[in-house]
Amino acid sequence: MSRRSSRSRGQAPALADTSPCPCGLPAAYGECCGRFHSGESAAPTAELLMRSRYSAFAAGNEEYLLRTWHPSTRPRHLELDPGMHWTGLEILDTTDGSAFHSSGTVTFRARYRHHGKRGALQERSRFERRNSAWVYVDGIFVE
Repeated sequence: MSRRSSRSRGQAPALADTSPCPCGLPAAYGECCGRFHSGESAAPTAELLMRSRYSAFAAGNEEYLLRTWHPSTRPRHLELDPGMHWTGLEILDTTDGSAFHSSGTVTFRARYRHHGKRGALQERSRFERRNSAWVYVDGIFVE
């Protein structure tokens, strides 16, 4: 069984190829977001990039998050909170973001547990195609 993402000590274990994918689609991690995380292929739509980034947050895959972040808005480094556990993703709306577009938005709700307390965040994220690959530009929290 292959392990695709690495985690620091004290964080959740890496996902196996056969694990359910955290993004919520009915596929195993290796066939779903894992192929994007490994660099085997690139997400073909803004929505799939958003789902794969959610899975990267769930897996603690800082490298993938940085790699898929637009250079103009990308932080120098990330330090993910080991107390944050992402528990579910719901896509609420998408605008453009297909292979025929150069930009798109994805509005989503992400559920989490942080040090035992449950919560959710809702964001409208902007994506652009850069060198034929989708990247996350920025997002705004929405109610």
